[in-house]
Amino acid sequence: MASTEPEKKVQEEEENTTAAATGEEEDTGAEFAPIVRLEEVAVTTGEEDEDALLDLKAKLYRYDKEGSQWKERGTGNVKLLKHKESGKVRLVMRQNKTLKICANHLVTAATKMQEHVGNEKSCVWHATDFSDGELKDEMFCIRFASIENCRSFKDKVEEIAESVRKSDTKEEDKDASDAAGLLDNLTVSEKKTEATPSKEEASSPST
Repeated sequence: MASTEPEKKVQEEEENTTAAATGEEEDTGAEFAPIVRLEEVAVTTGEEDEDALLDLKAKLYRYDKEGSQWKERGTGNVKLLKHKESGKVRLVMRQNKTLKICANHLVTAATKMQEHVGNEKSCVWHATDFSDGELKDEMFCIRFASIENCRSFKDKVEEIAESVRKSDTKEEDKDASDAAGLLDNLTVSEKKTEATPSKEEASSPST
């Protein structure tokens, strides 16, 4: 009977050694609460009040006037976003992963897309851009994976620019009409003033 005790101890030691070697740990069932509890923070992009009219993957370049060469601005998704209230459309592009803005400007009546010479997948245009936090006159070149995507982008921008031109023409016509109406009112008022005799003229005896 006494000889069985050492055998049990040896067996237990072997089991413990085997568990340690295989990396097995005893599950105590204890739960640990995090030291710091992080709260969810709502992230805004500035695009919440806008509807996406177009969203395509592309690579953007900016023309460096000092170096007289094209420099890559980033690869990501270019979007045409229409504001829900004002109706204005802006072009926005963010770099992949970092989401840094590499293009941010309004599509105006002066926005004109041109096909890049020798490359049907690319477009070139001028814009007053605000991606660096200040307004700058820039020349951009954008390249798409397919000719179809490039055409879709070019056609959509030109469609928006044409719509802005028509809207501006209507506003100009309305302003001109309003100005003409004010001039007519002034002319009529002046004529009435000239035609109405003063009290002194009406009361003076005729000679």
